[in-house]
Amino acid sequence: MKSRFLGSALTTAVLVGTALAGTVAGAGSASAASLPKDCGKAIVNVKAKETVNVRTSPKTTATAVGIWGKGRKGTICNDGKAYKGGSYTACGKKSNLWYYGGEKKTGWVPKTCINW
Repeated sequence: MKSRFLGSALTTAVLVGTALAGTVAGAGSASAASLPKDCGKAIVNVKAKETVNVRTSPKTTATAVGIWGKGRKGTICNDGKAYKGGSYTACGKKSNLWYYGGEKKTGWVPKTCINW
């Protein structure tokens, strides 16, 4: 009985992982291989210049999963490496670079709005 449930869970995990990787790679941005896997190498106590949305992929049309409040401390994953994604104008600058991190939720935030 246990092996049947485990097989279903593994199949579901593979399908979800494939769908997520396809979504980000399809955005014309960071490839699935270059995405941060965790925040083990992170810069902590980083402040947001303005309140920004934390998104599911590095583009402004991606779903917002949370916010990073102005002046609030958060974390930038992968030693602060920026990733190319969708173009945007935020915090007075144009860019296509994004950080993976956040305050309470982890996701993609525009590089121009983060101080570190």
